[in-house]
Amino acid sequence: MSDAPTQTAITRAFVLAAGLGKRMRPITATVPKPLVEVAGKALIDHALDRAAEGGIGEAVVNIHWLADQMEGHLLRRTGAPAITISDERDALLDTGGGVKKALAHFGKEPFVVFNSDSFWLEGPRPNLSRLIETWDSQAMDILLLVAPTATSLGYEGAGDFFMDADSRLSWRGEREVAPFIYAGVAILKPELFADTPDGSFSLTTLFGRAVERERLYGLRLDGQWLHVGTPEAIAAAEARVKESATAP
Repeated sequence: MSDAPTQTAITRAFVLAAGLGKRMRPITATVPKPLVEVAGKALIDHALDRAAEGGIGEAVVNIHWLADQMEGHLLRRTGAPAITISDERDALLDTGGGVKKALAHFGKEPFVVFNSDSFWLEGPRPNLSRLIETWDSQAMDILLLVAPTATSLGYEGAGDFFMDADSRLSWRGEREVAPFIYAGVAILKPELFADTPDGSFSLTTLFGRAVERERLYGLRLDGQWLHVGTPEAIAAAEARVKESATAP
């Protein structure tokens, strides 16, 4: 990575909120996962509020499952970021296809992608601001916020990535345990979608291509990532939030 990152103002985001939330059932049989509340606030509002704190002025949010509930909730929000809805009622496009459908909203500038259930306790400095400050458009195709596998609450997998001394990321092997997991926030360039499939595909396709070019980078989350993937994980996350609020 170059010594002096090339700074670009990043003020737009895409929030992935169209998934079916199967692991959160039975709650998500009647409530879309982004509207599940943790610590008194819907998951998507945690994400959008973090976006606003990081200087994001405009956000595109995709909707599919229980779309009317999602649309109603988003229309009732006030303040930043200004929200545009990307309607996927007719067909679920997965993470990559969902972003590609909305590319016209981002022009040629890099933008942030959030998972709507990205949820963490902040460290001394807000992680989204750190991510945007770290972005280097000359060296990077994609920059991911990554969390330590061992200390992420509610996560029991083997991790996603290794990180070298220059913060480049590489995938873990099939039988390996990796020290970092993707924390659900990334900065991407629009041109990465130029030769992607039409319809449904995953953003991991773009992550893999960036790894091959040695242009996938990571920033270690400062704080603690809380994986809210199941009904049981909600109580654990809320307990951790309460504990952090009362800590000296």
